Amino acid sequence: MKNILIVLGIILGIAVFAAKAGFLNNTKPKEEKKENQKIMDNKNVREIYFAGGCFWGTEHFFQQIRGVVGTEVGYANGNIKNPTYEQVVSHSTGFAETVKVKYDPEQVDVKLLIDLYFKTIDPTSVNKQGNDRGDQYRTGIYSTDKDTEAIVKEEVQKLAKNYGKPVVVETIALKNFYKAEDYHQDYLDKNPGGYCHIEPGLFEMAKNANPLPKAKYQKQDKKELKKELTSEQYRVTQENGTEMPFKNEYWNETREGIYVDITTGEPLFVSTDKFESGCGWPSFSKPITKKLINEKLDRSAGMDRVEVRSKTGDAHLGHVFTDGPTDKGGLRYCINSASLKFVPKAEMEKKGYGEYLPLLDKK
Repeated sequence: MKNILIVLGIILGIAVFAAKAGFLNNTKPKEEKKENQKIMDNKNVREIYFAGGCFWGTEHFFQQIRGVVGTEVGYANGNIKNPTYEQVVSHSTGFAETVKVKYDPEQVDVKLLIDLYFKTIDPTSVNKQGNDRGDQYRTGIYSTDKDTEAIVKEEVQKLAKNYGKPVVVETIALKNFYKAEDYHQDYLDKNPGGYCHIEPGLFEMAKNANPLPKAKYQKQDKKELKKELTSEQYRVTQENGTEMPFKNEYWNETREGIYVDITTGEPLFVSTDKFESGCGWPSFSKPITKKLINEKLDRSAGMDRVEVRSKTGDAHLGHVFTDGPTDKGGLRYCINSASLKFVPKAEMEKKGYGEYLPLLDKK
């Protein structure tokens, strides 16, 4: 089928190249491509090679997956140098149509790539995928290092248990790889209606297969906060209120532990930075990190003060003054108890704050 369409594909490809604007409907935005290039330049980008039948569809499939930062179609594991498409389809060179996949391991696990690849092929079919026949359409996953090869073999063995017939996907080292002709690169981007052996719905599945992880701490809707917080906590955090001194929960709390944003659970202060200021509110010499708070000028109540708000939750916390202990930096973060939740040291690990325990070690 692909051989019949190849001439039309070349003509369409040339037309689209000339028009340029045709790229815009289905290609990734320029900003995303620039970001991917930045990732490739600055991170430990790895590569793996997938042969899954016609490489037009296989490349387009992998381009949808978050964490894949580059692709290239070509010919792998053959017995001549610099083969042409015509030589490959002659069945005399031993090459397989293959996609080089560059991925960022910090964004996507190679095991996920392997699992998704299996959804695009019949792994029990020999030299046949979709309407395509021939040894260039065989399936295989080719690695460039021993560690990846071991992972590939293990994952394929696991997946093979789901099939009643033998799985014939090659799991070997990459012998060689030659880039295919330019008209084959990004073929389905340039020819949206072009032939593809992969069911269209799988492309959408690939887009959603590796979503961005949800932020651990998220700002909540005010309606939800009104249900969850006490009236005092809501008044302080959402309406910039101030609680009574010496009549709040943590002004004289002396136990070791961590203080978190009552609206999000995000850590803000630790007990080792808390001190007795005599003001009647919890006082800290500094937050865990300045990245967790916003400070802005507050001219309410006829005074010039610096308000402190949590950055993620945007909750009003209190104010910061310059009358703190000089040996601790000279600042006093005067914080409302109603904007905080205290987690004792003994409960920090259980409640997900174990990574902050080292901050409680007194020097």
